[in-house]
Amino acid sequence: MNNKYLNRLWQKGAEFLGTEYAIMCGAMSWVSEHNLVAAISNAGGFGVIACGAMTPDLLLKEIQLTKQNTSKPFGVNLITMHPMIEELIGICIEQKVSHIVLAGGLPKSSSIKALKNQGVKVICFAPALSLAKRLVKLGVDALIIEGMEAGGHIGPVSASVLAQEILPHIKEVPVFIAGGIGTGEAIANYLNMGASGCQLGTRFVCSRESIAHPNFKQAFIKANARDAVASVQIDPEFNVIPVRALMNKSTDEFTKVQIEAIEQYKKGELSKIDAQLKIEKFWAGALRRAIIDGDIETGSIMAGQSVGMVKEEQTVKEILDELVLQSETALERVYSQQLISTTL
Repeated sequence: MNNKYLNRLWQKGAEFLGTEYAIMCGAMSWVSEHNLVAAISNAGGFGVIACGAMTPDLLLKEIQLTKQNTSKPFGVNLITMHPMIEELIGICIEQKVSHIVLAGGLPKSSSIKALKNQGVKVICFAPALSLAKRLVKLGVDALIIEGMEAGGHIGPVSASVLAQEILPHIKEVPVFIAGGIGTGEAIANYLNMGASGCQLGTRFVCSRESIAHPNFKQAFIKANARDAVASVQIDPEFNVIPVRALMNKSTDEFTKVQIEAIEQYKKGELSKIDAQLKIEKFWAGALRRAIIDGDIETGSIMAGQSVGMVKEEQTVKEILDELVLQSETALERVYSQQLISTTL
């Protein structure tokens, strides 16, 4: 298959990423490390290192290991609230990383400027049309629209609604859709709506190249979409970003941790920032226990709702080949029907 429809629709996204396919891998802490990132880039997609809470030294090592395993483009996801964000940006510039994804809040204009001055392409998340327009004005080179169907930290709006809200109005830069995407048919639909590409995370967790523990992968394979639930916000005055994960003991434990942190904040025992950090540290530790140690009882099994479409362990290449074939077949069907209707 020559992918003539796909190549036309995602040309802008593929050219921006420098890849064969305009398919990005979401930055998943502990999962999106050099093995998976390199495998995705080598197979024609775009791998992204999840920096998360890494120190500059650890990020430097991950970038170097990724370079040893691929000569293809890849990116690094940096959390804007990281206390060493400037140092991390410096490492990326020094290592000549081509693309940086700034996540976890509205990035500083100085961070965007520093990266762009060094020729780095900057990608940011846009949870609403107003923010999408603001980010474009700040000079970002591409946007990611991520819906609440995604795994990990999520916003309040679905990908399908955000796509309808944002895609018709943002033409200046490539826009990638993320959240709940598990098949090529979904990719084809978003491309037809005007997206330049898509970002998937959950589908790649069970790839053979993923270092996730076999227990973690089996939890994904056995799960249904309804098993991936969002955490509950205990106090409306205390904003905690919801996290989507498979239900287990950690789901209840997180509720207890939230209650405890909020009570300490209200008693003056913790500042609001420290209380939020306490909550975030719970997720960081619980996520490592599940992914690396295989503790799927008390660890956090972060997963998107597309987890119900993960049926087996596959290589990265098999996953990408399947997504591309499904996408092109779906597009061919749509455009063939349009051609028939115009000739009748």
